[in-house]
Amino acid sequence: MAGHEQEADPRGLLFERPVEVGANGRPTGVELELPPDEPERRSRLDPKHVGIETVNSTVDSLLARLRDGRLDLAPDFHRRAGMWSDVQQSRFVESLLLGIPVAPFHMAQQGGDVWSVVVGMQELTSIARFVGTPPDGLPPLRLAGLEYMGSLEGMTYQYLSGRMRIRLMETPVVVHLVRQATPDAVKFSVLSRVCASGPQLAPQEIRHAMMPGRARALLADLAEHPAFGQATGFGVSNERMADRELVLRFLAFRLPPSMEYGNKWDFEQFLTVAMRQVEELSEEQREEESLKFRRAMEAAWRLFGDQAFRRSLGSKRKLPVNKALFDAISVNLAALDDHERKRLVASRDEVQAKLIAYLTRDFAFERALTVAPGDPVNVGKRFGVVRWLFKGVLSGD
Repeated sequence: MAGHEQEADPRGLLFERPVEVGANGRPTGVELELPPDEPERRSRLDPKHVGIETVNSTVDSLLARLRDGRLDLAPDFHRRAGMWSDVQQSRFVESLLLGIPVAPFHMAQQGGDVWSVVVGMQELTSIARFVGTPPDGLPPLRLAGLEYMGSLEGMTYQYLSGRMRIRLMETPVVVHLVRQATPDAVKFSVLSRVCASGPQLAPQEIRHAMMPGRARALLADLAEHPAFGQATGFGVSNERMADRELVLRFLAFRLPPSMEYGNKWDFEQFLTVAMRQVEELSEEQREEESLKFRRAMEAAWRLFGDQAFRRSLGSKRKLPVNKALFDAISVNLAALDDHERKRLVASRDEVQAKLIAYLTRDFAFERALTVAPGDPVNVGKRFGVVRWLFKGVLSGD
């Protein structure tokens, strides 16, 4: 149509890209990465590495694990991922009291025989809240909105009859447990397949659920740091853990084997392995990477303002954050020293002009940011462009 803004823009259909949406149906603030034209080559999944045990348990046994600290429900995940309402949780408890069978839970075994819940978090949270052992930060549950057992409306566990308490606690449950010895990349692949036919969890939500510990805390700290918020225009939400995935991508390309991942894992497995590496960093290394991240975010904002990490740089429009551009710019900025970053900021007009030229004229670069950005060739392309751009400005070329 004549006069349409997209036709007037020299980048044409550059802006016609989908965005990620969260469990609440609202945009997360990042662009959706498009799959490759050809199916992505995935690493082989050797059956001998897939260790899954089927455990027949009861509600009482799982709650005992929760009380002993041997069951991880990731309460911060629940608060960020569209937690069930009190009515939904109450009706699940009602189903148990009616004797309706429970779908199997899927968990990942950690050190110390801790089980991390991946599928079944909402169900177990409902039970834990009702019986009075809710995860940190969640209040006890009073039954509300029941369909068939209206006489229990407003009750807590303490007011149930002895017979009903026994029925609830002795409810049989099945747990499919991915054993600790299973490699993390394999765990992720298995749990991704489970979630493909069940709860729609984003890859970072699966990683978060299956891998508790210091890595989880570090990603949260950096995603909530003001420097990250400012650099991304406070536009990346915690829905689907989009913010934490960006932080993980930064760390993944900062740690070995980084760019060598294409020979061994696909991109999502690469990020999963990287999260384990983050878990194993020393306190000194975590402090160093945190500082590098903050410095990179501060420099990105000074260089690009509210268009940092967005393909709409130089346009009147403002696109969501592009994840591939985020990791290429942030990692390359982190590789510089403070003096070099200051020199780039002093030449911000030149930096912006050169990046706009790549965005508008280099089809391979634009494609590396939008289609199959996890492909090793595309990773090399976008990192190389940004690296040479910075180097050229710093050297005066």
